[in-house]
Amino acid sequence: MSQVLDTPPQPPTPAPAPADDLATLAARHGLAVSGARPSLPAYVRQLWARRHFITAFATAKLTAQYSQAKLGQVWQVMTPLLNAAVYYFIFGVLLGTKHGVPDYIPFLVTGVFIWTFTQSSIMAGTRAISGNLGLVRALHFPRAALPLSFCLQQLQQLLFSMGALVVILLCFGVPVGVSWLLALPALFLQFTFNAGVSMVMARMGAKTPDIAQLMPFVLRTWMYVSGVMWSIDKLADKDSLPRAVTILLETNPAAIYIDLMRFALIDSFHASQLPAHVWALAVGWALVAGVGGFIYFWKAEETYGRG
Repeated sequence: MSQVLDTPPQPPTPAPAPADDLATLAARHGLAVSGARPSLPAYVRQLWARRHFITAFATAKLTAQYSQAKLGQVWQVMTPLLNAAVYYFIFGVLLGTKHGVPDYIPFLVTGVFIWTFTQSSIMAGTRAISGNLGLVRALHFPRAALPLSFCLQQLQQLLFSMGALVVILLCFGVPVGVSWLLALPALFLQFTFNAGVSMVMARMGAKTPDIAQLMPFVLRTWMYVSGVMWSIDKLADKDSLPRAVTILLETNPAAIYIDLMRFALIDSFHASQLPAHVWALAVGWALVAGVGGFIYFWKAEETYGRG
């Protein structure tokens, strides 16, 4: 006679808890999604709380930048000066762009220094996330601190180099004037613009690191149409230039900030050489790039360092 073994009944499988219940349970115990993007106001507060880290990181990067060179921090001044010397020979002497431009050397050196600030900020911002993945993955902090710190580093380098620019201006007979105070708001607006564009490029560079290889060509083209080595005002006076091209040249943000600094520092650069509503344009570009770039970067906050 075979013995039949009865299998004890199994308890019913509990139904999975609804997602709403899990969210409620997590909220009750103070749990949150790891790496979730905070709200925009909370993100701003986090950045402000880490303002000392941002400034210390920028200063440390600036100090280490030329630590292996024998001349050290002197290269902060020598690099833009050497670039200005090359541009003077090629554009000023060979191509004759210095004709009709008073105080051409102060005009050129100011343009090179101010353009270098924008160029270096954007290049550093492009690699801010992709070049610091170890830091991004190891520590929890608002990622916008990285492109902001790199822009602040470039601002510190520019301020350090401004001493040499002042010496050049004085050596070529440019007097000190009250208008020099206009350099402060112009630099602030340019820094805001640079920071915004850097955050846009940081997000793009984090997703596609190859953009960093393309940016030198883009920036070089942008430099040539920004009036660094030649006067946009002189070119705009030519009837052969289409009006649409003239408007694009005059509203180019890099050219606006360069010309504002020239107007502030060089007495022979008059207000008539500036485009109409130049300060409104400078503020507008700073707001569009600064606020827009910050929000664009913040929207991808939880993706940085992953993948």
